[in-house]
Amino acid sequence: MAVETSNTHLNEAILTALEETFENVKGIYLDKGTSLFETLASISAEEASQPISSNCASISAHVEHLSYYMEILLQFVRGEQPKTDWQYIWLNVGEVSEEEWADSQQKLKATYSNIRSLVSHTPFDNPTQIQGALGILMHNAYHLGQIHQSLCTIKPS
Repeated sequence: MAVETSNTHLNEAILTALEETFENVKGIYLDKGTSLFETLASISAEEASQPISSNCASISAHVEHLSYYMEILLQFVRGEQPKTDWQYIWLNVGEVSEEEWADSQQKLKATYSNIRSLVSHTPFDNPTQIQGALGILMHNAYHLGQIHQSLCTIKPS
């Protein structure tokens, strides 16, 4: 019973942290209104297309990378052995139209929904599962931070 309770608490904590990162600030680590989807809703395609320097990615590339990362993870969980090209997005995603930007955000939301479903059905009873969940949280939080830092340059006011 104690293990089941611990697993339930861990599962709830991971889901809450994912929700804060992507959807709605709960007061764990973000300021109000700064979750990923709230942030992306305030960014135009033109702004998402701007790299902050010649050797930095655009916000549109960060969003595509987040979707790609989570989709690769889902493929591994399904037992697939996906081929990865981690550099492709960074080298090829930049300028996006309004339609492409909207599609990119929708793809991210769909992939996030699939990750939430996976997490809600995972017992977290071994170190690999826990490490994977923490990796998802840290990776996505890192890119959220990068997007916020990019906005400091793109929207300096």
